[in-house]
Amino acid sequence: MRPPGGMNELMRQASRMQRKMDKVRETLKTHEMSAQSAGGKVEVTVACEGKVRRIEVDEQFLAEEGLELTLDSVVAAANNALEAADQHVEAELSKVTGGLKIPGLTS
Repeated sequence: MRPPGGMNELMRQASRMQRKMDKVRETLKTHEMSAQSAGGKVEVTVACEGKVRRIEVDEQFLAEEGLELTLDSVVAAANNALEAADQHVEAELSKVTGGLKIPGLTS
């Protein structure tokens, strides 16, 4: 069975979807997600484009727990923030694709 309008219409629809996805990605570049670790003593904020924007560490936590535990907490918070950002991007792109995983278009 052929789609209405043939292959040209299908290509136009794919092109429109790609433009919408590009627009969503551009919008999300400035969207930030944060995550905490060590009971809120460490917080990392990342942009949905995958860049770390801010790291905040409670000075007393650093003094009491030392550098190694503090850095481990930074890594944990950063990984959680990046994962949340990835999930947010995926959810927003899924709105455009209707949940379809289209090779070459998604993520």
